[in-house]
Formats: sequence, C-alpha cells, structure tokens
Amino acid sequence: MRKFLRTDWLGLAVLIVLGGAALGIARPEFLTPYSIDVILVGFSLTVVVALGQGIIIAIGHMNLALGAIGCLVAVAFGGSMQFWGFPTWAAVLFGLAIGLACGFVNGWLTHKSGLTSFIVTLATLSIFKGASLGITEAQSFDGISDAVKAFGSDRWGPLPETLLVAVPIVIATWLFLGKMIPGRQMLAYGGNPAAAELSGISRGRIVILAHTLSGLFAAIAGMMTVARLQIATPTIGDEWLIASFAAPVIGGAVLSGGHLPVIGTCLGVLVIALINQALVLLAVDPFYVQVLLGLLILAAVGANRLREARLGTGPKLRLS
Repeated sequence: MRKFLRTDWLGLAVLIVLGGAALGIARPEFLTPYSIDVILVGFSLTVVVALGQGIIIAIGHMNLALGAIGCLVAVAFGGSMQFWGFPTWAAVLFGLAIGLACGFVNGWLTHKSGLTSFIVTLATLSIFKGASLGITEAQSFDGISDAVKAFGSDRWGPLPETLLVAVPIVIATWLFLGKMIPGRQMLAYGGNPAAAELSGISRGRIVILAHTLSGLFAAIAGMMTVARLQIATPTIGDEWLIASFAAPVIGGAVLSGGHLPVIGTCLGVLVIALINQALVLLAVDPFYVQVLLGLLILAAVGANRLREARLGTGPKLRLS
C-alpha cells in the first residue's frame, strides 16, 4: 500500500476522476456514449505518439521529428494503396518499414555525428516533412482501402477498434521497459550514461534502438490517423509535438532520462483528452488547449524538480 501511495500517477488518477465527475455534473452530455467515444479515440491515437516520444525521453534524448515521420509514413501508406494498388497488409508493412528506417537514421546520425538528438531531429524534421510535401504536392490521398476505413470507424463492442492497437502497444512498452534487458538498459543509460557505459552497455546500440522504436511508434500512429480521417494528408503529425512531450512529463517522466512511467503517461494522455473535451463542451476557444498544455508541462517539470531536490537526486537536464 505504501508503494502504491508513492506512485507517480496516483495524483493524476485522482485528478482525472474528480475532473471527470465535475465535468459530468456541469455538462451531463460529457457522460454520453458519443463523448466517451471521442475521448477513447483521442486516447488511442495520442498514447502511441506519447510513448513514441517517451521511449526517447527515457534515454535523455528528444525526437522533434516524430510528427514528420508519422506524416511521411501516412502519405506513403495512402499513396501506396492509391497509386500502386498495394493490398492493406502490404501497405501496412511498407509504412512500418519507412518508420523504422527514419528512426534508425535519427539514431545512427545522433550516434555517429556526435551531435545532440535535438539538432539531428530538428534537421530530419525538415527533411521528412519536405519529402511528404514533395510526394503529395501538398494534396491529400483519398484512395484508402475499405478495410482501413472500417478500422478507423468501426467498434469492437462499445470500444473503438483503434484501442485494439493502442492497448497492446501500452502493455508491450510496459513489459519492454520493466521486464526486458534492452529496456532496462535504456533506462540505466538514461539515468547515468557514464556508469551505463562502464557497465558494458553500448551507447550506440541504445541510442539507435530507442530512436528506431520511436520511428516505429510514429509510423503506427500515422497509419492509425489515416484510418481515422479516412484520408492521407500532409498535415498529419503537425500537432503531435506538444502532446508527445506533455503526456510523459505530466505522467512523471524525467526529461533528463532514466524514468518513464508507462501508466503515468497513459494518465497524462487522459488528462489531455479530458481538457480537450472539456473545452469543447464549455465552448472555449480550442486554441487555448496549447496554452493549458504549456502550463501543465511547466507545472509537471517543476513538480519533478521539487521531488528530485527533496530526495537529493536527479541529474541536470541535458538536450542530448
């Protein structure tokens, strides 16, 4: 029980319950099946994006190109079906391969160049986004297969089918970071790179693995977004960056690396979804969502710093 009460995400869980109850009282339509469905769909897409960034935060790096990778995969996914006649399974494999390749490039360049991931992914953001616009000529691809469209709109009982992808990814990420050797090594490297390397953990392997997994998650999120929108547009991924950092940080992740609570990240995503839905129901200008997310990031980072100061731990933040 003491361990449970000390968890990073307990306060978030209470906040979500109280906030949901208050919103349900103020706006009864919040508890309608349609409103809950909107939240679940938003959660299933955002949580994949958040974990894609979180896996990078776990090693003390950042991936500014996450949305650009998702965009490139989305237009390649849609274009392969519209122009090359790829069946759905082949288009999915094609999209996953592109995401893995983009992530590998980010990791390899970061490792070999000696530059920070901030600089490398800032550059590849422009490259991947420019490639997406060049491929599409700023137009959308609507030749999406019926199977993909059905996946984006159908339900599995009361739940959207997109959760059938998101939930296994959450579980797999939790098992990878908590139970598997490569995941534990990533957290060890993020917590103390020098000590990890002295212990025999390869910096290059960890950096490339983390960025490759991030590219994979971005690819999955990009194709899920195509299924939801039922169109592949070069604007996909443009709004991912803030949410991808906000959810892990709100959930208790440490930007300097070494700690990524997967459950906390999921709750951070729910907080963002709750805020979005509340602003819609309360008829507040949706542009204020970005203001609130920025304030939440500052508050979460401040809370992490206070906790580290109280415990006498926590390395300095590094933009690596």
